[in-house]
Amino acid sequence: MKEHLPITHAVVMAAGRGLRMRPLTDSMPKAMAPLGESTLISEGIKKLKKEIRNVHITVGYKGAMLASHVIENDVSTVINTEGKGNAWWLYNSLLSNIDSPIFVLTCDNIIKINFTSYSEEYSQIGSPACMIIPANPIEDIEGDFIVHDSKNFIQSLSRDDQSKIMSSGVQILNPAKINALTKSTQDFNDLWKQLIDLKEIKCSKNVLDSWYSVDDLAQLHHAKKSLK
Repeated sequence: MKEHLPITHAVVMAAGRGLRMRPLTDSMPKAMAPLGESTLISEGIKKLKKEIRNVHITVGYKGAMLASHVIENDVSTVINTEGKGNAWWLYNSLLSNIDSPIFVLTCDNIIKINFTSYSEEYSQIGSPACMIIPANPIEDIEGDFIVHDSKNFIQSLSRDDQSKIMSSGVQILNPAKINALTKSTQDFNDLWKQLIDLKEIKCSKNVLDSWYSVDDLAQLHHAKKSLK
């Protein structure tokens, strides 16, 4: 059996405008929204750094402000994706050359996750180009519902075709494999469609135990209350 190696890279996507969190995001990027005594992204980085050596951040809206903030958190790389789609960095940054699995997360997720367990599962299922980590749907939290077959190959990711699980915003993927198999795109939805056609995207069998997503001010308030 091939030896399992720990995943050493993670990317936190934090380039979004955060329109639904205005007026707060008129003066700061969504990722810097206050959470407890910290910020959304600082809390996420803190959890990642306990287990993942190299943490990379994509920035866009108010990128200089966010870059300065995350550099204080000892991240490895800040990738400027202003004006680009959310998958642009996969094909156009130095990370595209990584031929090993990496975790990809969004800055607005508040999760508890066993990185080692999901890393081991990724290897056990054959190291596909991408493995999506699912969550149980939460009322008023939007996301892509997951439909998969008996072997956990994903058949669709959609906000219309509802199912019992949805994408948590966390995935494991291999950038070099994706570059070899797919046509360059700036949109993760298009990438996932390509991988579905290639049967190179699977769903983890393990649903996240604790998951919440912050997309508006009411959800941010709820997240703050849960920390108390």
